Amino acid sequence: MSISRINPADLHATPGYHHVTVVEAGRLAFLAGQCPLDRSGTVVGVGDIDAQVDQVAANLTALGAVGAGPDQVVRSVIYVASNDRAVLAAVWRRFNESALAAAFTTASTLLGVAQLGFLDQLVELDLTAAVAGWRGDQ
Repeated sequence: MSISRINPADLHATPGYHHVTVVEAGRLAFLAGQCPLDRSGTVVGVGDIDAQVDQVAANLTALGAVGAGPDQVVRSVIYVASNDRAVLAAVWRRFNESALAAAFTTASTLLGVAQLGFLDQLVELDLTAAVAGWRGDQ
């Protein structure tokens, strides 16, 4: 399996992600949107977006469940319950400073939304990963 990331010369420069990601072979894993929930299902960091980003990043052990790591992510979508560009940029930076940073070098989208699924939820992360040869039955 190979993953190629491309920024066509006729498109704008990006702040770290690539416009196009191509997976030549293998399998794809589509992760459910990861929320800032602890193991008991409680939203952490009410009102603290940094704490919520950190919890979402910690919850991405879901990648390991399919034998993948951040470098095998081929698509990311970050949802932030805010229309403030500074808040969106801060979330982008925080994820890029986390152990998941490699996941955001791929095709990525950052969206400000009106509301997310859980009361007091400020951020959610949706990932797709390329996983070679994984045949789990989870």
